[in-house]
Amino acid sequence: MRPPNPTQPVPTLDIEGLRITLPGTARPVLDGIDLTVAAGETVALVGESGSGKSITSRSALRLLPPGAVTEGSVKVAGEDVLTMNADQLRTVRAGTVAMVFQDPRASVNPLRRIGDFLTESVTLTKAMTPVEATARAGELLRAVGLDESVLRKYPGQVSGGMLQRVVIAAALMGDPALLLADEPTTALDVTSQAEVIALLAGLRARFGTGLLFVTHDLDLAAAISDRVYVMYAGRIAESGPAEALFAHPRHPYTAALLASTPRMDGPRGRLAAIEGQPPDLRQELHGCAFAARCPLATEVCDRQVPLPVAAPARPGHLAACHHSDRLEGSAVDAR
Repeated sequence: MRPPNPTQPVPTLDIEGLRITLPGTARPVLDGIDLTVAAGETVALVGESGSGKSITSRSALRLLPPGAVTEGSVKVAGEDVLTMNADQLRTVRAGTVAMVFQDPRASVNPLRRIGDFLTESVTLTKAMTPVEATARAGELLRAVGLDESVLRKYPGQVSGGMLQRVVIAAALMGDPALLLADEPTTALDVTSQAEVIALLAGLRARFGTGLLFVTHDLDLAAAISDRVYVMYAGRIAESGPAEALFAHPRHPYTAALLASTPRMDGPRGRLAAIEGQPPDLRQELHGCAFAARCPLATEVCDRQVPLPVAAPARPGHLAACHHSDRLEGSAVDAR
């Protein structure tokens, strides 16, 4: 457990020692996750599909699978959502934390106007009158680059990029302290992706909202984030300031992800690939989760779980690897 630091402001999101176990699994889906997001900060959570990114982000709203058993804490603005009663949790979901999902069309009712979608939640909770809610919706639509005429349209009458902007505006209706973006650009074309990324960065600066950005795209993470957490098999493999982490990866998994990312200025030929498969949830792990796929693995990796260790001369850059000191300059170094 981290000791409290009275000189530091309370993080918008503070996940500590989070462990989530599901029925029928031999090991936790999340195994001791530590993660923080400060006010006005963008934190990227990256990794392969199935690494635990989405369930980590959704824990801030306590949107967990049926039968989930939790340990640790998930604090939003200093309050642990895992111990909240129904009324407290409803308040968090109504305004303190908001989420932008992958597919904007799955978030809206195609038979109702966009104006109803934007205003319904704040009017039902009596946070605003209908007139105030409509005015707020118009303000936020302008903030995301749309005009108020969108309020009268149905979801099928706007493009996917426009609808994602609408969903972002809806997430901001309650002035959330924390915005969770779960791969919000996956269903968009490249141009719309760039627009949404720039939009999120601008809104964060304008409203001071903490942003947890979940993605498997390392280039997107580098473009938008202040800090990055790299997940593998339900654990944090590496974390640190974005610039340092991408320039000097200290975990073989991070380096392998970077090496497998296509680049316009990269060498021709086949992309590097990570051999093997992620570990099965039906099998226990006794050591490093990446050991079976790691070119640096030794006997200690198979029997002992590595603890996060700080990189020399790079404060805040941590890697959970027994051999992180061997990585720079090795064959798996992505630079």
